[in-house]
Amino acid sequence: MKRTHLSLYYLFAYLIVAGVALILAPQLALKLLLSNGNYGDVFPRLLGVVLLALGILILQIVRHRVEVLYPWTLVVRAMILVVLLGLYVYARDPFFLVLMGVVALGVVLTGISYFRDRRR
Repeated sequence: MKRTHLSLYYLFAYLIVAGVALILAPQLALKLLLSNGNYGDVFPRLLGVVLLALGILILQIVRHRVEVLYPWTLVVRAMILVVLLGLYVYARDPFFLVLMGVVALGVVLTGISYFRDRRR
């Protein structure tokens, strides 16, 4: 599962970076993610804490090579993609499209890696 293991670095990196950015500078982070909505400061910071916590959890999964959880990172992100699409349809905020792109790239990287590792 070497390729899958490496692909998960992207996952924990963007979770931790986005989490810290949303906690420390929520308006700037939202602007960089092309948001046109007004979410205040509280909910983006709450999202930042959740992303940071999830990033730390993924970091530990990668660090300890808990391979049994690798496929679940794909399942959970697939669910997240569906919800992000629904939020985009509801709010028409490009922020959700940017998030979908970031998450989808990780799903593609991990998915290809996982299936290539499984074939070996």
